[in-house]
Amino acid sequence: MILSDVDIKKSLKSGRVSIEPLFPDSIQPASVDLHLGNEFLVFKNQGHTAIDLKQPLDDMMERVIISEKKPFIIHPGEFALGLTYETVGVADDMVGRLEGKSSLGRVGLIIHATAGYLDPGNKLKMTLELHNIANLPIILYYKMPIAQLSFTPLSSKAQNAYGNKKLKSKYFGATKPQASQYYKNFKNNKWEKFK
Repeated sequence: MILSDVDIKKSLKSGRVSIEPLFPDSIQPASVDLHLGNEFLVFKNQGHTAIDLKQPLDDMMERVIISEKKPFIIHPGEFALGLTYETVGVADDMVGRLEGKSSLGRVGLIIHATAGYLDPGNKLKMTLELHNIANLPIILYYKMPIAQLSFTPLSSKAQNAYGNKKLKSKYFGATKPQASQYYKNFKNNKWEKFK
């Protein structure tokens, strides 16, 4: 069951959902519009032959900051990590699902590749995995509506909400775009028990 606008407002009031700041007119019939933040990470093409998932990727990425006067241009085929302007959170009995805006999909902008999920108990600026599949560059403006977030109650409260030490959550409470932390799975020998 996805929350309607009525139940989104109730959940905001009760604290089961948090959105800071909440822009005027952002609550839609079954979602909330989120806006584009000002920080991005883009891959550096020089000096790298491949993305090695066993290694940290921070040195492979370059931080880009935009402002009201300086937009972000994403070229055809380009990929960038961005984030929402809002910090959003859900209680440990709720999940959020990030989706693109129809008008942006119609110009070829994908706003997430796979990570469009707000886990129970997490509160952060949502990561945007931006990809331009159009044949022309797309200009993105600071604080423009970029995505929509819907909310779904869980069948019961999560036993181990995101951020629990048992889970070794990699992106809990993130407020800046982060390069993939996948290499930590190898460091922690996450799959060793299956040998």
